[in-house]
Amino acid sequence: MATEVFMRTQLLLSTVALALLAATSCSSGPQPPQPGTPAFLWNAAKTTWHSGDFEKTSETLQQLVKSDSEYSARSLPWSIVVLGGISQGYAATADAYETGARANHANPMPFRKEANQLRSLATSASLEFAQEVHLYLDKDKQPEVTLAFDFPTGSASEPPNIRKITSGAWIQDSERESFLRGMLQRGVVLSASRAAGSPDDPAKATEVLKTGEAKRPRTDFQFGLAKQLFDRSDLFIATKLDHPGRMRLLCQQALDALQGVPETKDTKALTAKIQAALKKIKATT
Repeated sequence: MATEVFMRTQLLLSTVALALLAATSCSSGPQPPQPGTPAFLWNAAKTTWHSGDFEKTSETLQQLVKSDSEYSARSLPWSIVVLGGISQGYAATADAYETGARANHANPMPFRKEANQLRSLATSASLEFAQEVHLYLDKDKQPEVTLAFDFPTGSASEPPNIRKITSGAWIQDSERESFLRGMLQRGVVLSASRAAGSPDDPAKATEVLKTGEAKRPRTDFQFGLAKQLFDRSDLFIATKLDHPGRMRLLCQQALDALQGVPETKDTKALTAKIQAALKKIKATT
């Protein structure tokens, strides 16, 4: 009897020991990235990217771009795409409210106030975009650019409320927030499509970006950046923010982005537009 009890006790102790060993083994396995580390920030950028919160994605990616980590170089093209889309979204939304102000003769001021606020946000995003393009042109000399992201959440179509706003109808706060979010998402969708080489075909861009590791020719990427920079310079024309210095900066940055890009009908046309804008600035300042 004593021998049987002893054997059962030994068996129980062995079982407990194995359980403790298994628990220790599990607890000593791969740990998730710690908050504040580059790996944690990279995962956070992916999470907000998939949720469509591109302003938060941009903030996180800009931290990674400034870090000295394995994610820094991979974050830069992604950050540029996001900032380009955000700046486009703010600028297009401001234009919609400006159109609404002209349509609403009885009470245009709320529309103009909204347009001014949005143009201020578009300015910040555009200047950050230009700064990161400059950083990319200066630091990354690889013949290909890696687009380390999949296709963004959102639609290339304008949100339905744009018709109300441009016709002069003032919408509720919650609707305005939803409208702005949709316009920012649209801007990022268009920016990502351009980076993928299909500015007018989001479906094709989705296919290109599906692996999260798409490679694109550097020169194609730079042409898209030049086009976006020139488009954003429109913010600073006399009838909008009237800031020729900032307009000149973006136009010059656009010309810099075109350096090394093979000459084509499209690049020649864009260069001519940029040079004409710079000539006009010089003549009026």
